[in-house]
Amino acid sequence: MSSSASTPGSRADQEEHYRFLHSMLMEKKLHMLFKVYERLRRFVKRAPVPVEECASSLASHFLEDLVQHEWREEVKELLALFSKPHFKARSEGDVTFTIVPASSKQDVASRKKLFVRALFDYNPNEDPAVPCKDAAIAFKRGDILQIATMEDDAWWQACHVGVNNTRAGLIPSQQLQERRVALQRPKALFQAEQVKATVFPGEEDVDYGALTGIHIAGLRKSFRLGKKKSRVKEAACSRRWSSGVHDSVCPPTYVEVIPDHKDPKDRHRLVVLVGPSGVGVNELKRRLLISDPDLYGVTVPYTTREKRSQETEGLDYHFVSLLKFEEDILNHRFLDYGRYRGHYYGTSLDSVRRVMAEGKVCLLDLNPSKLKRIYTLEFKPYVVFVKPPRVEELRLSRRRAKFLSDGEDSNQVRMFSEEDFEDMIDCAQSMEAQHGHMFEALVVNGDVTTAFRELKADLRSLQEKEVRWIPAEWLRLSPVMARRSCGLLAGWI
Repeated sequence: MSSSASTPGSRADQEEHYRFLHSMLMEKKLHMLFKVYERLRRFVKRAPVPVEECASSLASHFLEDLVQHEWREEVKELLALFSKPHFKARSEGDVTFTIVPASSKQDVASRKKLFVRALFDYNPNEDPAVPCKDAAIAFKRGDILQIATMEDDAWWQACHVGVNNTRAGLIPSQQLQERRVALQRPKALFQAEQVKATVFPGEEDVDYGALTGIHIAGLRKSFRLGKKKSRVKEAACSRRWSSGVHDSVCPPTYVEVIPDHKDPKDRHRLVVLVGPSGVGVNELKRRLLISDPDLYGVTVPYTTREKRSQETEGLDYHFVSLLKFEEDILNHRFLDYGRYRGHYYGTSLDSVRRVMAEGKVCLLDLNPSKLKRIYTLEFKPYVVFVKPPRVEELRLSRRRAKFLSDGEDSNQVRMFSEEDFEDMIDCAQSMEAQHGHMFEALVVNGDVTTAFRELKADLRSLQEKEVRWIPAEWLRLSPVMARRSCGLLAGWI
């Protein structure tokens, strides 16, 4: 085979790059830049000479002119700059000033308040495209930013919220960041198909009492994706934040949020753990329950199979008739459900409400495709994405680790193959691309002990926060709560 022969995948990449370059070259702003460049070249050819040869004398005259307008804030800044010793005795050569629009915290606060949660890390020192590194600000995933202006298509102005002495600076716009990541995303994310698969608990439930000496009702094999039932790679069709309806294939960048002031009467937020099969979601949930059973609780699943002699109604399962289960399906009372060996199994929304009404933090382990059912102001879900580490660390931590399989005998050790590692990482990338706008926290589970410690500390911090930032779309879906929360934004900052 010739080395120059191209595969379908490479042709798709070439077509994508061609479309991107074509759109860039056809933009009016690029043509305007060429015109500006030609004007500057003509100016340079004229070889203009400075008004004065002596730079220090020129600076002195400039200061005299500035003094007449020292009441203006920007002039005060220039006066302070030119009064410094190294400006009074400048060396020969050009001195270039980079002038950017200034936005103080007061200016930002006086405008319409638009807050976003960043869904990626950004360091301007590592960005060759930023117009001025000193004029940009860095941020981490999860940081709350207040947008000052979105007038430029490529660079917005924003400042950090909750940080003292912060300044407004440049950040990549949603459009720019989406375009960047779209060119780097793996080929699997270009697939248009979306496969949905659910694995339901088997006849033999995991006996955690044998492992810990504590019987935990409702903690069993979850309804998440299973390895043996199907190898699933979810399509990366993420949602667009700006319109409120995410209807195109693009990576998550920012999500609009609003402040939610904690009330002593408020119930605990629902905590949802999501992640690919094998990453250790169920183990982290188990450890949380054991660490503080008075604080954390789980739902008791429903089933249509017969109760066994050693089982207790309402503790192991809620045993209901086939007619009742199917009636609840028609009335949309199940968050997740399915059939296994001729019997229905499911998680009821009422069971979630029951745990929350007890004053506990309800822990759910969900397929991210089911998040929309509970992504509302009623539940205020705090979604934690459990992510696998790099493949090298996966090999070290999983090869001999005693992880319980989601679809196998609980007494067997789950052994991972290279294909398992690839599937886990690919599935995690697809989950993040498609549902990342709903992930409020991220835990990398390389070492389960370290991951559990980080998760527990994060949840403890969540309980202590007086102001929580929730997605603005929750209020749009709840007009009553929207009216109740109108005063929050008016008094913020």
